[in-house]
Amino acid sequence: MTTLTVTARGQVTFRKEVLQHLGIKPGDKIELDLLPGGRGILKAARPTGTIDGFVGLLAGRTRKVATLEEIDEAAAQGWAGQE
Repeated sequence: MTTLTVTARGQVTFRKEVLQHLGIKPGDKIELDLLPGGRGILKAARPTGTIDGFVGLLAGRTRKVATLEEIDEAAAQGWAGQE
């Protein structure tokens, strides 16, 4: 267990090995979930993805462009459990 000291201003400095373990780099955010009994869970805040980022991830992966009808049909088959 790592023990940290709180300054008079309420600040805490995390040791390098703690930050590395949590995957936190300078400029990153930290989330603290408060639990009953004076406890908390500390973790690195991870940015949520956007649809733009997802679409950008797929860009250039194929030459085929699906029509809206093909997309609708594929979605309907997926919902029906067909492949």
